[in-house]
Amino acid sequence: MAIPEGILRPVKNIFGGVRLPHNKGTAEKETVIMPAPETVVIAMQQHIGAPCTSCVKKGDTVYVGTKIGDSDKFISAPIHSSVSGTVDSIGTMLLPSGATCQTVVINSDGLMTPDPDLKPHTVETKEQLVAAARDSGLVGLGGAGFPAHVKLNVGPNTMLDTLIINGAECEPYITSDYRECVESTDSILGGIFVIKNILGIKNVIIAVEDNKPKAISKLQKLAEDELGYQMGVNSTDDEKTKALYKVATDVKDTDNSIRLMRLKSQYPQGAEKVLIYTTTGRKLPLGKLPSDVGCLVMNITSVSYLYKYITTGMPVVSRTVTVAGDAVANPQNVCVPIGTPIEALIEFCGGYKKAARKILYGGPMMGTALVDTKMPLLKQNNAILVFGSKEAVRPIDNPCIRCGRCANTCPMGLQPLEIESALRIGDIERVKALYVDYCIECGCCSYVCPSKRYLTQTMRLAKAELRNKK
Repeated sequence: MAIPEGILRPVKNIFGGVRLPHNKGTAEKETVIMPAPETVVIAMQQHIGAPCTSCVKKGDTVYVGTKIGDSDKFISAPIHSSVSGTVDSIGTMLLPSGATCQTVVINSDGLMTPDPDLKPHTVETKEQLVAAARDSGLVGLGGAGFPAHVKLNVGPNTMLDTLIINGAECEPYITSDYRECVESTDSILGGIFVIKNILGIKNVIIAVEDNKPKAISKLQKLAEDELGYQMGVNSTDDEKTKALYKVATDVKDTDNSIRLMRLKSQYPQGAEKVLIYTTTGRKLPLGKLPSDVGCLVMNITSVSYLYKYITTGMPVVSRTVTVAGDAVANPQNVCVPIGTPIEALIEFCGGYKKAARKILYGGPMMGTALVDTKMPLLKQNNAILVFGSKEAVRPIDNPCIRCGRCANTCPMGLQPLEIESALRIGDIERVKALYVDYCIECGCCSYVCPSKRYLTQTMRLAKAELRNKK
């Protein structure tokens, strides 16, 4: 079938990768807003980098958007209250990674009163853009959790020519990015214009997998030159929306620099290194950043949230997550206050329709298993998956039959079997020589292994051992 005019073809095809069942039964379910729970537990570590320290104390009154945690480290992001109410206590919690961090427990007053100091921001320079990204508390909302202001703070000698908007959402079940595409297209386009014009980026590629035709159609219409820009402004009489576009830019996409790319539905299309290669043909060397090859990669929901912050002043205090799986009664997409206990979120979705044997933060390929449903929702969580005994069964690993499927499937061209063998005998130099640091922990090797070996976990362990030896 011919590709419609205005949609780019991928420059390169993904190497390896796997075809996964989509299981995206929540795709056409509109996002519903969950009322604030009685209590939220807000972790001071919701990002890659240095944890925050609470800047409130027991008994303090807070509002929605009040800053309650921050750090003086560059790679970090402030934390804000997701409800209005009173600080109940300052405690600690064990994160899914095994690390311990401080928490702020807030009792909601049920009013969800916004902080009176919140206001829209004027963003006309790179410094203002970086400051806005940091003040918003924005991190990679696709699951990575990398602070957005660090990405946007490009050096004066860094030449960026391509902004890649990651809308692939290639893991099964998850549809939160898709709902953002369908429901907040104007904010996505506004965020793109802000970043593109302020950083002087020539080309923008919005990359979406081809199993999302409605999102592709909507984004294409808004990305097509002046017409798309005007459609965004004139689609409503709401003066706030018109003002919102004016804040973004008065420059239209007259040079056709914003293009849509329809990717093959193949996992892991959304991985940063893979996406750069697929959309531009450029390879990201080990230890280098996307900016070193002229690219800036932003998750599509992150771009939308940045724009919402600029135009409203409300930081990241809630997010849309997909709640799905065969053990949850009513799978759906839910906009949830950060810090909401997972058990409260599942209850909002009708509770369990069968006994839950495994609950994941994130998708089935790269998600992290929860040990306690009292754990809170974090900024970087894009899904909560609830599985019964059939879906959660843990396979028994068997001896390797040396079929080579793991190597043929690895999108980074690695040899998981050889890395596993080197790690088993303690040959860390051999592990290093096999470029284990290139591993993106996508899970493809474990997925295709007929012996059901825990190769992804082994790769993660090998990377940790290598770090310990440095």
